[in-house]
Amino acid sequence: MLVTADELLQDAQAGTYAVGAFNIESLEFVMAVLRAAEERTSPVIMQTTPGTVAYAGLDYYAAMVGAAAKNARIPVALHLDHGDSFERCVAAMHAGYTSVMIDGSRLPFEDNIALTADVARVARAVGVPVEAELGKVGGKEDDGPAVTGENPYTDPDEAAEFVERTGCTSLAIGVGTSHGVYTGTPHIAQDVVRAIRNRVDAPLVLHGTSGVPDEQVAEAIAHGICKVNYATELRQAYTRGFMDYMAAHPACFDPKKPNARAMDEIVAVVAHHMDNLGSSGKA
Repeated sequence: MLVTADELLQDAQAGTYAVGAFNIESLEFVMAVLRAAEERTSPVIMQTTPGTVAYAGLDYYAAMVGAAAKNARIPVALHLDHGDSFERCVAAMHAGYTSVMIDGSRLPFEDNIALTADVARVARAVGVPVEAELGKVGGKEDDGPAVTGENPYTDPDEAAEFVERTGCTSLAIGVGTSHGVYTGTPHIAQDVVRAIRNRVDAPLVLHGTSGVPDEQVAEAIAHGICKVNYATELRQAYTRGFMDYMAAHPACFDPKKPNARAMDEIVAVVAHHMDNLGSSGKA
């Protein structure tokens, strides 16, 4: 069944676990993520970035996830990840997304508040939760090199003010993670997570988690993280499975065969993370 992300995150916060939010790129990603969630009896969030939406359109992804969720044995939310404008967020709500993120993190503090509050006001009217971002999560969601020279940490006092003034229902925080592929071992500033949780009641979100050691993610969940995003790892898994199959069967011209191998790789990655997030068995 298709549900709002807020329903899932409130349960996760109460149960001290996190819900995985997995970026989907195509039908194969949708089917693989759903299969893993059903195997693990885990709630799941499927999400698309503006870059992915530009590839096929909001309606295509809403239709695919809606069809997947209709007969699913577990709750599924469809989320707009890193919404880049008020208009994009509203369009996603109209298309059937059950959660949106407005990312004003690169704006000055007051401008971020104003943009987020505008989106939250519209979303409340139609019952859609809104994730916002405060602080800097390094890198670029769709393809990026890390951003250098920026303070990666969210200020706890600013976080409390931001949530109160915007009405956002969850908050992505900067705690040292980065989008894309890490060149070294990432490190989550657990003291920052704890400090923000002590000031903010809204569910907290961890971005840039592909490649972060499992034990660091589990510790962050114990300190208050309720939603954990994965994108790069799924892309890597899909491509690895597809290319491995084609290397072994170079004459193959039926895309369903390498796609099946690629989907198996995604299922393994997603299932592993659901176990580590503590969401397995929670649906």
